[in-house]
Amino acid sequence: MTDWKSKVLAAIDEQQDELLALCSKLIQFPTENPPGDSREISAFIIDYLHQAGIATSIYPATETMLNLVSTLSATAEERISKKLIFCGHTDVVPAGDRSRWDFDPFSGAIVDGYLLGRGASDMKAGLAGQIFAMALLAKLGVPLRGDLALLVVPDEETGGHLGVPWVLERGLVTGTAAVIAEPSGPQNPTIGQKGSCWFEFTVEGTPGHGSLSPIVGDSAIVKAAKGIEALQRLWDIKPDIPEEVKEIIRISQDYVKESEQDGSIAWQVFDHVTVNIGTIQGGTKVNVVADRCTIQVDSRVPFGVDYRDVLDRARSLLLEAGIESEVKGFGFQGNANWTSSEEQIVTDLVSSISEVSGEEAYGVLQWASSDARHFRTHRIPVLQYGPAELSTIHNFNEKAPVWQIIQCAKVYALTALKYLEVEVEAGVNMVKNQA
Repeated sequence: MTDWKSKVLAAIDEQQDELLALCSKLIQFPTENPPGDSREISAFIIDYLHQAGIATSIYPATETMLNLVSTLSATAEERISKKLIFCGHTDVVPAGDRSRWDFDPFSGAIVDGYLLGRGASDMKAGLAGQIFAMALLAKLGVPLRGDLALLVVPDEETGGHLGVPWVLERGLVTGTAAVIAEPSGPQNPTIGQKGSCWFEFTVEGTPGHGSLSPIVGDSAIVKAAKGIEALQRLWDIKPDIPEEVKEIIRISQDYVKESEQDGSIAWQVFDHVTVNIGTIQGGTKVNVVADRCTIQVDSRVPFGVDYRDVLDRARSLLLEAGIESEVKGFGFQGNANWTSSEEQIVTDLVSSISEVSGEEAYGVLQWASSDARHFRTHRIPVLQYGPAELSTIHNFNEKAPVWQIIQCAKVYALTALKYLEVEVEAGVNMVKNQA
């Protein structure tokens, strides 16, 4: 019997230069969103997979935003009904002020053990690992008993409406489990996320000459400031945390306390509603009393709180502050969600991390939101795992450690072997490559 586990993992070690070259190439496509244009990078991915004998279906959400579904079909004689979806997005947040980068954000250079560039951690290195692992399984002729699909979407960083939900709602890909290559800790995939409640409100005022304020006119900006202060009390909402998630919240809090840079304080957000005043737009001119001010708020919602109750509480707090304004939800709207640590895809991926790294691994919650919620809406168990230098995500000088890139590619491949029930010989322990 072929020891497919050892054969696949050894091949990744032998071909790691090709994997890293693929990472670099993906970063060199400047897929900033906005504006969002995935045509060139999509053509490259399609060609790369074609050379491995894998066909790709193209589903344009718009003229420039292309969703890709590539499938490696089961080849074993005894087939099963399982279908694993690898998922990643090609868009990245804008690089911003180039003068504040120490290197070209779209160089894709590899320096001192790091892949450099916008998207290195979020999430082109992880996406490259999935593409590489899928192509390798095809080239080696691994006898999968179930299908392996790769879903590459062009839209995640601006809300993702043209990406994963667009594809799933149309039934363009289906599966029994999914792995998203979003950044995570090297030993800790994320198996759940807080919910989201983005909302905005507009305050009306009365204009007047700026030289006579505050005795003339009624500044919408000053009134909005009172509303902003009142909304900080959303933090005080007490969640009714379900019993089944209390333990994973505790595990996640302990994980953050021990490993995150802001662990001494950040652990608190898992059971609180957070409030970020994201944008303020008001006034017409510096010497005119502002007649209108619009505030946009990003609130993240823990287990045990419904995002609609957050909206209701926001309305009440504004009224208490003397502000009568319509509170409108937009963008990310949804409740906290998770995949049980007992699901097979979770146990398969976590055990794969342990086998590849030789260290303990376990799932944790994420305080942000992601495309994972859409898979769960469609009853597809899902978790996230990808290489990252977490402090650089969406920041200047984004980068990802090379050793994590290689480890993640191995984990993706080994998870596919396990979940799709490829027969492998037991007892082989592959330690992480420190390249």
